[in-house]
Amino acid sequence: MTDKNVLIAQGIYDHVGGMANVNKVVHCMTRVRMEIRDYDKVDMEGLKKVPGVMGVVEDDTLQVVVGPGTVNKVAQHMVDMAGVDLGETLPNAGETNGKLSVEEKAAQTKAEVKRKNQKPWSKALKSISNIFVPLIPAFVGAGIIGGVASVLKNMLTAGQLHGDMWMNIATVCGIIQSGVFAYLVIYVGINSAREFGASPSLGGVIGGVTTLAGMNPEAPLTNIFTGEPLAAGQGGVIGVIIAVYFMALIEKRLRKVMPESIDIIVTPVITLLVMGLATIFLIMPFAGWISNGLVDGINWVLNVGGAFSGFVLGAAFLPMVMFGLHQILTPIHLQMIESTGSTLLLPILAMAGAGQVGAAIALWMRCSKNTSLTEMIKGALPVGILGIGEPLIYGVTLPLGRPFITACIGGGIGGAVIGLLGNVGAISIGPSGVALIPLIANGQWLNYVIGLLAGYAGGFVFTYFFGTTQAMRTGEM
Repeated sequence: MTDKNVLIAQGIYDHVGGMANVNKVVHCMTRVRMEIRDYDKVDMEGLKKVPGVMGVVEDDTLQVVVGPGTVNKVAQHMVDMAGVDLGETLPNAGETNGKLSVEEKAAQTKAEVKRKNQKPWSKALKSISNIFVPLIPAFVGAGIIGGVASVLKNMLTAGQLHGDMWMNIATVCGIIQSGVFAYLVIYVGINSAREFGASPSLGGVIGGVTTLAGMNPEAPLTNIFTGEPLAAGQGGVIGVIIAVYFMALIEKRLRKVMPESIDIIVTPVITLLVMGLATIFLIMPFAGWISNGLVDGINWVLNVGGAFSGFVLGAAFLPMVMFGLHQILTPIHLQMIESTGSTLLLPILAMAGAGQVGAAIALWMRCSKNTSLTEMIKGALPVGILGIGEPLIYGVTLPLGRPFITACIGGGIGGAVIGLLGNVGAISIGPSGVALIPLIANGQWLNYVIGLLAGYAGGFVFTYFFGTTQAMRTGEM
């Protein structure tokens, strides 16, 4: 019996114009992402109907939603079929007898023009995604371990646990969490350099520069604009991304003009010296001003707006995910965690997934005669409860239209409850839904659960009564 993941991989190739029409295959948490040579050869409708495919998103890459866990296996099967590794160019892609046909050359040129004319904001979102998506497993694992450390320390302080063993376990858990967040700027610097085409090691150094690790505390460097002492980490990951972007420009320009005999020595020295000075005295203060303004502005909206702000944010997040705009929030979450210890924004946005879950349960009950829909819900609902909502978005609610709107309303209701209760923050990013509970800060997990239940209820009620049609219920759609 053929592995279902192999069938999905082959089905994807069959409907994207074959292996020869694919340049590269990579993946994120739920999507197989392919660089397509000629979109005219892609059968979008057929691709959406491949068993196991939950949705398709056409962007600078063709993104096929197959769900968490499955995506790793499907993508691996696809590159194994081509005999390459993930991210490598497929051999002889689009070639005939080693040469490109006139039609294939035209398609290649068309794809290149499309890439070059891509909107700047779309390029920026893609870059942010490429920088942070590889770090999500670390955020999830270390964040949950850090949550365990907090629980253990609270129980030790309250006298509910005793002994050095529990203290040692709590300490080790805290060390593991710090392994990610204490050196996050270095990881971001390395990934940013890869994304911008620079040397990853130099990007890591620039990230490390923002920690001001070698500065004499008795003679601190000062902000050239205000005269105040510079603070380590000022500007956070936003500053690192900006700095590494300019570092990449300098490095690539130097490598074009530097003689090969001295390139290995001179280029990194000049690049690090110039960007080190620029990062410390220009970019860190500027990025610090930006990041502090963003954090203060979001906190002000959450504190002043309360339930109204929560509703708007919770209801708007699903459309943001649909268009990929949610990626821009990642550095903001991280900056809020660095500045205040938690992000108040994430628990509210997580309510969007709760609205989806409630809507899916309502569809399951209301459309029980629609076997294809209920089978899709059975596969997507468990991971939706755990906070991975893309299978529900692209496989269930968005294709139906009306349930997507009622799911957004449910997310808004959950967000309104979180906004009304206030002070519900998360100490890490990555998880959502039920999986976010261990990461809720300051013992506010019960308020988060109340918001989740409100989101479930809102999505269920609005979808059950207003989110279906006769065709959906009977399977005639």
